[in-house]
Amino acid sequence: MSSDTITEPAPRLVEDPAELKVVPTRHYARWAAGAAVIVLIAQFVHGLATNPVWEWNVFRDYVLSETIVQAVWVTLQLTAYATVLGFLLGTVIAFMRLSRSPLLSTVAWAYIWIFRSIPMIVQLVFWFNLSALYKELGLGIPFGPVFFSVDSNTLIGTIGAAVIGLTLHQAAYAAEIVRGGVLAVDDGQLEAAAALGIPRLRQIRRIVLPQAMRAILPTAGNEIIGLLKGTSVVYVMSIGELFYQVQVIYGRNGRVIPLLLVATAWYVVLTSLLSVAQYYVERRYARGADRTPPPTPFQRARRFVTKESS
Repeated sequence: MSSDTITEPAPRLVEDPAELKVVPTRHYARWAAGAAVIVLIAQFVHGLATNPVWEWNVFRDYVLSETIVQAVWVTLQLTAYATVLGFLLGTVIAFMRLSRSPLLSTVAWAYIWIFRSIPMIVQLVFWFNLSALYKELGLGIPFGPVFFSVDSNTLIGTIGAAVIGLTLHQAAYAAEIVRGGVLAVDDGQLEAAAALGIPRLRQIRRIVLPQAMRAILPTAGNEIIGLLKGTSVVYVMSIGELFYQVQVIYGRNGRVIPLLLVATAWYVVLTSLLSVAQYYVERRYARGADRTPPPTPFQRARRFVTKESS
């Protein structure tokens, strides 16, 4: 008794990898998340375009009005003064913190601890009411006679009190940013400079700070952007910066939402400009470490246009 044996054909071996069928991985969860995000963005944009509460006509009337533009200028002034003075003072405090002197190090630590612990709005209100604590400010010999004195309100006006408060608050954070950047510099750099007989101040100015800038700039840029938005706190002092003027206007006409949108638009524009400036400054100080930096967005756009035209 015999039975037929069924033999299956042997699988064909593919020698050419190009003949292989490549099946891409399917990311179903990623696709679902992307679709959900697109739907949410579409709903938000649709609401901006169709919801009458936004009152875009009121937005257009006020976004470039003289009052708002002047308020933006006051905001930029406060930001510039507090940034320059805050980082200058913060750099001094940072090197005091790094000093081998126990007295200087302790004073710097105490300053940073106190001014980081007190909210900015409390500091601003305190400096605004300085005349209640000191009626006059004078110059003379410590614990001795005073040669001349000036009324506190005359010497420190409203803008001056705001600049002092913002500067002292910013200096505490700037000191830690600068200290972190200095600590990121290799100690061998200072040892080599000392072996060459380079003075200490020149070591800091020509060796330490240029290398520390790569570590300082990202955090410093974030601090400046935060300071720009933080200037809105000075509305408690009735200073005519952007947020205060917006509050005054919508307090008169009741158009709260479009006026808040005006302030939002200006803050977005200003922070975007600061972000662009931060990008190019960081790129400049990265030249020593990154010999072939990636192309900038403008360079990429120019290459794309050139490629398409050719």
